[in-house]
Formats: sequence, C-alpha cells, structure tokens
Amino acid sequence: MERKKEKLEALKKTAKVYGTISEEGKKKFDDDKVILEEILEKEIPEIEIEETLPEEKKVAEKKSYRRDYKAEEAQSLEAWVPKTQLGKDVKNGKIKNIDDILSQNKKILESEIVDTLLPIKTDLISIGQSKGKFGGGKRRAWRQTQRVTQEGGVMTFSAMAVVGDGNGHIGIGVGKAGETLPARDKATRKAKLNLLKIERACSAFDCLCEDPHSVPFVVEGKSGSVRIKLMPAPQGTGLVVARELKKILSLAGIKDVYSKTEGKVQTTFNLIKACLDALEKTNRK
Repeated sequence: MERKKEKLEALKKTAKVYGTISEEGKKKFDDDKVILEEILEKEIPEIEIEETLPEEKKVAEKKSYRRDYKAEEAQSLEAWVPKTQLGKDVKNGKIKNIDDILSQNKKILESEIVDTLLPIKTDLISIGQSKGKFGGGKRRAWRQTQRVTQEGGVMTFSAMAVVGDGNGHIGIGVGKAGETLPARDKATRKAKLNLLKIERACSAFDCLCEDPHSVPFVVEGKSGSVRIKLMPAPQGTGLVVARELKKILSLAGIKDVYSKTEGKVQTTFNLIKACLDALEKTNRK
C-alpha cells in the first residue's frame, strides 16, 4: 500500500511539471482507474493524457504541416491576370507551344507564360562561399556583399538560378535582395524570362543511336577570361564537366558531353555564362 502511494506521489509530481501523463504511467494504474481519475480532475484539471501514435500517423501529421508548393503554384496560375498580349494569348489557349514564341524572337515579360507552357524545373547555382578558416568555407547558393553607409553595413544577397524542362529549354537569371528568399525568387523569375531553345543530337563518331543525348557539334563559349568547349560524346559517357555545369546541362536535356575549360574557372558567374553562350551556338545552321 505504501509503495502504491509513493507511485501516486511520483505520478502527481510528473504531471505537475510536464503537464501530462505518459501512456506507460497510465497503464500502471489500470487496476485502479478511480485513483487515476481523481489525479486528473483534482490535481491537474486541464491535463491531457498522451497517446502513442503509430508511425504511419506520425508521418502523415508531419506531411500535413509541410507546404504544398505545387498546389500554391497551381493556384497562382489560376489567379493569373495577364498584362501583355502574349500572356493573354497563352491564357486563352491561342498559343500552346513555347517554341512558337521563341522561334519568332518574341519577348517574354511574364514568368507565368513559361509555367503554363512547360513542366519547368529549377535549381540554384553555388556562387557564394561560407566563412571558413584560411578560406576553407563550403560553397553555398548565396553570395553575400556588404555596403558601408552612415547607418552601418547594409547586407545584400545574390543568387543565380537555372530553369529547364530537360527537353532542350534552358534559362539562367541573377537576383539581388536584402534577404535570401527574395533573391532566389527574383533569380528564378529572370531565368524564366531569359528562356532559350537549344539543339541536341547524337553526333559522336562512335555512337550510332538516334537519341538526342549530346550536343550536335563542337561548340565554344566565352565570358570574361573563361573559355569552354563542349564536344559530343557517346551514350554512357555522362557529363564530363564541372559540378555546377552539370546542373545546367542536365536541365537542358544533355546527358553525355566532353568539355575543356580555360581561364579563371573558379569565377562561377563567368563559367555559367560561358556554358550558356556555347549552348546558344548549337542553334546555328
């Protein structure tokens, strides 16, 4: 009897401190539910007993708290009110193919046009570097700069985004803002507005397939001191390029390619621009 009272006192203290009683503590007093009800009513009137949920319910609850970006994007497209004539034609269904717009060199001024016509995918290029000892910081997507004013240092974040559908459409954009997320949104929007069409083919001398998995011929691009050369490769070679260039080529739909670079390739801005310049030259005839 005394041992039971000690257990009750320990249960009261636990309930007062944590505001709840575990399921294990509840099972200890299944034989005497009257005592347990008195503890819940008198000692802690607002107490709730914890119930152990199965793993499937816990996973479902975690998923319910996550934002559904695809649903939000679909709602924003439905609520989109176009301001340009091109946007109105896309909204009304008169233009159903993005190539009709790009072949006529029409200027895209609304990012919703691209979202409507293409299953677009986005990614961020690692252009910044976190602080590290002796310059050993890791690469990150945000490049941070500081402007000194009378009020103090004003921070600015830059981001570079790349968009593509994996089927010959690619675009890049740069955005700047006082915070990271607005910079990312600006960069993504500009990348959609700068969308361009590239040509793909199987032109490697030791590959006879008909799948457009590589560049049609050797192309060269430049930006600043960076020079890059993209060469056709047979199936199974993969992307023999820098890590950041793999993001661009994979979103453009290129699976196999050789590359050669010169200059200060650690400047990611110029490296990406040189790669895009080379991809744009695949359209020449």
